[in-house]
Amino acid sequence: MTFENLLSPINIGSLKIRNRVVMGAMGSGTAHDNATVSECECAYYAERAKGGVGLIINEVTRVNNETGVMMPRQTSAATDDCIPGLAKLAKAVHFYDGAIFIQLHHPGRQTDNMAIGGRATISPSGIKSMLTQAECREMTNAEIKSFVQDYINAAERCYKAGIDGVELHGAHGYMLNQFISPLTNKRTDEYGGSTENRARVVKEIIEGIRARVGRDYPIMFRISADEFLRESMFPFSEDGLLLDEAVEICKYLVPFGLDAINVSAGIYETMNQAWEPISFNEGWKIYLAEAVKKAVDVPVFGVGVIRNPEFAEKIIAEGRVDGVTIARGLLADPDWVNKAAAGAVDDIRRCISCLNCMDSMIANGMKGEPFACAINARAAREWFYNDARQDGDGRLVVVIGGGPAGMEAARKLSERQFKVVLFEKDGELGGQLGLANKPPHKDKINWLIDYYKTQLTKLGVEVRLNTPATHNAITALNPYAVFVATGSESIVPQSIKGVKKAHVCTSTDILTGKVQLTGKKVAVIGSGMTGVETAELLETQDNEVFVVEMADRIGPDASWQSFSDVQARLIKFGTVFMPAHKLIEIDEATIRLEQSNGQCLDLVVDNVVLSLGVKADQTLADALVLHFDRVVKIGDTAQIGRIANAVETGFVAAYQLV
Repeated sequence: MTFENLLSPINIGSLKIRNRVVMGAMGSGTAHDNATVSECECAYYAERAKGGVGLIINEVTRVNNETGVMMPRQTSAATDDCIPGLAKLAKAVHFYDGAIFIQLHHPGRQTDNMAIGGRATISPSGIKSMLTQAECREMTNAEIKSFVQDYINAAERCYKAGIDGVELHGAHGYMLNQFISPLTNKRTDEYGGSTENRARVVKEIIEGIRARVGRDYPIMFRISADEFLRESMFPFSEDGLLLDEAVEICKYLVPFGLDAINVSAGIYETMNQAWEPISFNEGWKIYLAEAVKKAVDVPVFGVGVIRNPEFAEKIIAEGRVDGVTIARGLLADPDWVNKAAAGAVDDIRRCISCLNCMDSMIANGMKGEPFACAINARAAREWFYNDARQDGDGRLVVVIGGGPAGMEAARKLSERQFKVVLFEKDGELGGQLGLANKPPHKDKINWLIDYYKTQLTKLGVEVRLNTPATHNAITALNPYAVFVATGSESIVPQSIKGVKKAHVCTSTDILTGKVQLTGKKVAVIGSGMTGVETAELLETQDNEVFVVEMADRIGPDASWQSFSDVQARLIKFGTVFMPAHKLIEIDEATIRLEQSNGQCLDLVVDNVVLSLGVKADQTLADALVLHFDRVVKIGDTAQIGRIANAVETGFVAAYQLV
């Protein structure tokens, strides 16, 4: 497939970009501590420009350093001392013939109070975010006028720095979204009430930028064309911004000088419609961009789990959108565009929608560290992992285990020109991925398995399936190093009375199909992601499921977005959630649970499924240390973790081997 539409150039105002792929903004946490552009940030975006992206939109960029801070190491365009760094960023992207817009942003009520010294956040009407619960106050009319100037001033700094254009962030519940949405704008002055009044602040920003830098400087507007409040797990008595009004807002704003529109959806309270978990289908919200495109005469870009160039080509060819916006897909594979152009689609490392990027944005961002991609360990760390040396010189390395850690290590070692022999005791590569893909809606995991299979074949890795790694087999190869990724095994606490009974199994037994249950009352013990995903699988197999958790709430350590996605479906099934209940005994027909008040409850069930975590299998690794000079533990063998941990440890160990 040639992707002639996807790869054709397009004009955004006076700017011609080389193809129809826009890198959507994501807060990367790569700036300096003082919010100026860093070498890390330049390397991150330059890598995507080098990978062929037509237009890069950098990320949420501050227009005000006092009231508009979302997280540490967030890029700023709020002061003149930011201009040299922005110029450096433009130069880095232009070096690879890419184009870059700065996304101008203010979080409004979605600001973290602690990020602005404990002060109240500001918003059009002082309405708190249900998610953040940050203290919030209503802006005065004078503050709004000053706020408009913040955007205009920031845009002028971008212009002076040689940045190609700006995107006004009016989506995802941030400040401009708060003005245009009837959910968050209850004002009765010139900035509230009618659709035009609520859009006035955006109009004034556009007009101000035009007056300051002229008509030829490109301006894009990002909008959540539907806030999807009806899909929220929070209680709402109104619909907020819906598609029909969003279309009217776009039609109203374009004549004032908009050059393009970037259509998304959702706010913090409907986060899964903004940044989708794994269950969402490719292109599910393209219809929003399609509706906007029919109403305006400027380019419209659509977003929504776009992972495959074939799909992107199709929706552009059909005239549904003028181009596609891809964020996480380019985090996972910065060469997505170049691989498509070369006809090497099988080489694309497609984002699996695991949301590690979002989880790490929150966890790492507050610590002043860059976010991370689960399947691309170099993402946002290109400045550090910058040595593409090929110094393996054919030295042989044994990798034991064909899970994500072992496959990633084998891939990177082979790139470095080591000779790799991979032992896998089972008949298929995948390891824990072969369990992760079994629950409903988890088929994207197969993309990662397929990617590794393709890469290992192309790189010439010798894969020995159905072959346990014995001491004699390894010794016969005389390896330079041995990487051990033997993974983990389910925890089965022997302290629980009755845990060895025949009707007790682990989540692994259910996911592998070793144990198959239908029409049973089943207690799943443990409500981590594996537990609730196993519960969903059991529900689809016509079982009545109870999810038991000793902590005070269900899913205490799970990713909030992914967990809430599964939980919503379990609620529809009628799954019973039992937090603050500790399993203490298993009998033939009941389980005894101790409640937080010390009282005991007997629950009648047919089967018990333990999902209490896993423990590392280090037996082989510890034995090999006695016989080989270089034995490296990776994945769960080194430290129990998720896919991100497995891939990172495999990559880093292979990168470091000397």
